[in-house]
Amino acid sequence: MDHTGTSEPARHSLALSGDLHIAYQTFGEGSFDLVYAPGFISHVEMNWDLPYWANIFRRLSQFCRVIVFDKRGTGLSDRVGGWPTLDERMDDIRAVMDAAESERAALLGVSEGGPMRMAFAAIYPERASALVLRGTGPRFAAGPDWPWGWTKEAVAPQLDLVEQNWGTGTVLPFFIMGVSDDERAQEDTGRFERFAASPGAARQLLEMNLQVDIRSVLSSISAPTLVIHRSGDYVAPIEAGRYTAEHISNATFVELPGDFHLSARPGDEDEAMDLVEQFLTGTRGDHEIDRVLATVLFTDIVGSTERASTLGDQAWRALLDRHDKLTRSEIGRFGGREIKSLGDGFFAAFDGPGRALRCARAITEEARRIGIEVRCGLHTGECEVRDNDLAGIAVHIGARIGGLAQPGEVLVSTTVKDLVIGSGIGFRDRGIHSLKGVPEQWKLYSMSGA
Repeated sequence: MDHTGTSEPARHSLALSGDLHIAYQTFGEGSFDLVYAPGFISHVEMNWDLPYWANIFRRLSQFCRVIVFDKRGTGLSDRVGGWPTLDERMDDIRAVMDAAESERAALLGVSEGGPMRMAFAAIYPERASALVLRGTGPRFAAGPDWPWGWTKEAVAPQLDLVEQNWGTGTVLPFFIMGVSDDERAQEDTGRFERFAASPGAARQLLEMNLQVDIRSVLSSISAPTLVIHRSGDYVAPIEAGRYTAEHISNATFVELPGDFHLSARPGDEDEAMDLVEQFLTGTRGDHEIDRVLATVLFTDIVGSTERASTLGDQAWRALLDRHDKLTRSEIGRFGGREIKSLGDGFFAAFDGPGRALRCARAITEEARRIGIEVRCGLHTGECEVRDNDLAGIAVHIGARIGGLAQPGEVLVSTTVKDLVIGSGIGFRDRGIHSLKGVPEQWKLYSMSGA
């Protein structure tokens, strides 16, 4: 059902992401698609019961086709045990776009929806025509090198209150000012909270958001980007917005007045929506993709020369063929792309670090089963695309890390470790190392389990 000019709820559709159903909805008309990511929680049908989202969606539907979906674990999407990894979130966006027959779309990320959209724009530049970010940043938790976030001491009591008061209509107003200004509105908001997530799920989602840190991907975003931020935003401080815009090469930063995060009060969002419409309808030209964010994997057989001498040429060739076959099989199984064979190892690329890590672990285990020790190195960074090859400093770093790995070890950069928070993959600190030909010192980690 088309929602242009109406607040009547639309029926939802389902996209299959792996074996999970992701609920999504399309509405509006226009010459281009826009994928909208609401912050924190959503319910694609009940969104229309809250004036805040109904007004935003009606405005967007006037100039584009809108695609909105419930993140796995929320709304009408399948419930899950635990919370999704970055890889899984990217899979869900792709699944929804594919189901909605959208090859390329503008991405609008609000609050918690921002990091997911930034990562998607960096990893899948061919599918992102533009990026708009509202009241968000690459990280929400404070840290030694990130003073513009929430400390553990400040968050702990707030999380308790969220869980205790969830479903009463008193939690969402913290994020959207004016959404529960009267008794009837509070009842509607409370019902929305209950249908969008359970109390425990709401708390877990907020806890997960505090682990997100995607600063490392910002420089890889090539899509034209608009960053809109309120000067007094208390959920995502304006410094987070400034940092985001400064680290995306093709970004425009606009500061708007206001001491709120988002607002349901009449007129408060009009200027922001004017900026979004002007930006999206005026900068939709194609841009050539010659750089891409990828996780590179380098594998290497340990002691291959000595092993070949011991076995003899014929036996070694047979063993090497088995190694090549199982390595290619695992790369394909985990959605990777073989870039080239390196004689006694492989160079492969993945669009998700979690899949790359699990592939590396599988390769080392399968190689050991046939009597070979393999070491692996991984790094996530921006790579130059040259026909079917990848090049650049990120590739060089991945190769150097692989060279430092021990037999049977999967050694990774800090970037890889930070991007798989919440995946269940464990790491052991391997200290700080110098990488030949690469500036600065690099902290490395050994994968310890999944």
